[in-house]
Amino acid sequence: MATATTPPTEEARSVFADLGYDVSGEGTEFSAVREWKEVRVTATVDEAVEADSESLCCFVTWDERAPGLRSYLDREDPACEWAVIGVDENGGYEVARAPDAGE
Repeated sequence: MATATTPPTEEARSVFADLGYDVSGEGTEFSAVREWKEVRVTATVDEAVEADSESLCCFVTWDERAPGLRSYLDREDPACEWAVIGVDENGGYEVARAPDAGE
């Protein structure tokens, strides 16, 4: 099954482009910019990821992996503001975790 081993790179790009972000960069990590906001996006199938100190990070994974990734990041408590988006093969997505409104 493709979703088990291949990061959802194109799906991640599509989500941010549909939200009005300018997407740039190659591979599984790219930048999404809209107005004053820049988000470092990482498409992944891993539940253990590195979250650097950039202010906004978003991890995009397949929908069945999103809960595990969110749990990992909750435990690690990275310094950056972070979100997790779960995507499916049909282009649907769900935000599994977004930064608190006060952050």
